[in-house]
Amino acid sequence: MTTGAADPDFRTRVDHTLAAFVDRQRALFATVGPDLDELADAAIAFVAGGKRLRPQFCFAGWLVAGGSPDEPAIVPAAAALEWLQGSALVHDDLMDGSDTRRGRPSVHRAFEATHRLERREGDAAGFGESVAVLLGDLMLSWCDELFRASDLPTVPTALAYLDLCKTEVVAGQFLDVVGQTRDTLSVEEAMRVVRFKSAKYTVERPLHMGAALAGGDDELIGALSEVALPLGEAFQLRDDVLGVFGDPAVTGKPAGDDLREGKRTVLIARTHELTDDAGRALLAEALGTASGVAALTGLIRSSGAWDAVEADILRLESEADAAIDRIGGVAPDVLGPLALTATRRTR
Repeated sequence: MTTGAADPDFRTRVDHTLAAFVDRQRALFATVGPDLDELADAAIAFVAGGKRLRPQFCFAGWLVAGGSPDEPAIVPAAAALEWLQGSALVHDDLMDGSDTRRGRPSVHRAFEATHRLERREGDAAGFGESVAVLLGDLMLSWCDELFRASDLPTVPTALAYLDLCKTEVVAGQFLDVVGQTRDTLSVEEAMRVVRFKSAKYTVERPLHMGAALAGGDDELIGALSEVALPLGEAFQLRDDVLGVFGDPAVTGKPAGDDLREGKRTVLIARTHELTDDAGRALLAEALGTASGVAALTGLIRSSGAWDAVEADILRLESEADAAIDRIGGVAPDVLGPLALTATRRTR
């Protein structure tokens, strides 16, 4: 049976849908002016090479709720979530001041470099930042447009979950931004950010959207939440680990980038909780500096924080697996491999 987990054909259909959508937008842009080709090029380049996790979870929700794997209308609805992800990442990179994304310059840095290379008038950094805001906003608009293009009769019901998803991810981002202004963040506070910034946005709401599009009932929606929340939390904890210990050649980010940017992740909260006074002093002094990355990496290891987060990931994986088994039917075949893709990854 075709599944939403490791189905390369489905990911290829998502890729083709995104490319065709941008081609249609180019026709509209052509009526406005030639400069807009830059924006279209940047949009399709930015979403290239992604893991397509959110579309796959949407497709998985569709399949678990009884949707046909061969229904073409599910593809644009699922693919639309890549524009939502693109919007969030472009803005996230801007807020974090990140130089790279997936091994390439982040959008604001790329347009800043173009400004300098072409010796344009005005402030190069400001130009890059402005384009990043506009491109992120455009992708958010495209998400709604492509989702509605699926033209399934259940789209109005599923849109309610897309609306929740957009509100929740902004709420999670705000909690994250506020958290970075505090001296410390507890594990509980950091996990709240994880739930709203990542777990609901990456796993729960995409599953809900797919299930709603297939006509899934409230009981199934609730059962999918029992899978999604622990799985989504494990996904983000894996992301936190990769942000410190990941291989730059695989992640596309410099080693220790989260430490350099001063992100107060669950990994940092665990370190603060488990280390001694000297370790907490090091955290206060070195977090957010380039020179402190090596010392903090060692502290995260020696304090037991890395081991503790890995144990959290295993516990959350087990909770998600048990919830998948409770749903039964095609859920283990559809969601089981996809769960491993989300948490046993290297980028």
